Amino acid sequence: MDFAALQVFKAVVEEGGISPAARKLHRVQSNVTTRIQQLEASLGTQLFVREKRRLFLSPAGELFLGYVDQLLKISEQARSAVLGDTPRGVLRIGTLESTAASRLPPLLSRYHEKYPAVRVELATGTTDSLVEAVLNRKLEAAFVAECDSAAPVEAVPVFLEELVVVAPRSHAKIRRPQDVRTDTVVAFPSGCAYRRRLKAWLAAGGIAPDRVLELSSYHAIIACVASGTGIALAPRSVLETIRGTRNVSVYPLAGNQGKVTTSFVWRRGEASFPLRAFRDELAGFRKARNFRVRHRLLDRGE
Repeated sequence: MDFAALQVFKAVVEEGGISPAARKLHRVQSNVTTRIQQLEASLGTQLFVREKRRLFLSPAGELFLGYVDQLLKISEQARSAVLGDTPRGVLRIGTLESTAASRLPPLLSRYHEKYPAVRVELATGTTDSLVEAVLNRKLEAAFVAECDSAAPVEAVPVFLEELVVVAPRSHAKIRRPQDVRTDTVVAFPSGCAYRRRLKAWLAAGGIAPDRVLELSSYHAIIACVASGTGIALAPRSVLETIRGTRNVSVYPLAGNQGKVTTSFVWRRGEASFPLRAFRDELAGFRKARNFRVRHRLLDRGE
């Protein structure tokens, strides 16, 4: 089996087409197309269905993808065994934007310094989209909030965040949902755990926002709140990294309503050498900062 062809196949699947895969692999499109055609010829079946310049995995391609993941991991492990006891290759990790901004920089810096042969690719998204990407093998692991206990992943709680209500300076003090005097919520797209937490908090007070303005960065969210658009919910740690927060007011939620745990999740029983090394670094990082360590296995029916 040609491992280079397998890497091309996986890149086409992950990037969603020949052109983006070619850019990622630093190859010309014709080379990627030829590799896919040669792979299909050697297997005697179509791996992709081609429709109007778009590629979709065929049933055979869906089945083949699972084996490709395993073969490439075995290849990586064999290479690491031959070259020594040092992780190398690519580690794809997902994260919430808030975690990327306020928590990960020192951890990633230390990991890069210790394992320079590993290229870390970081993707941001909502909790739901990140868990889905992990399960679909687009990511090896991810930092998420309030992970669904039914998801077949292993999880380690790593950060405890304090969520606060962010409102325009002109807004009256907010101590409870009934104090909210705007019908607009500014939040990340659907699938965001913090957005669900805000809507639940408002609903507990009989408040249902008429509009949700969806944005994809905390800088944009805070800017809109500062201009009077509406209210938002954000981790206090993120606000400490954003300039211009003098134009907003911040209010804590009562009791434990504002406490949320960020967990690091990965597919059950699957961990590449680079991911195992990252987990080890994360454990040391957590311990050094007195984070409470608690491991739990999340699996359907178990």
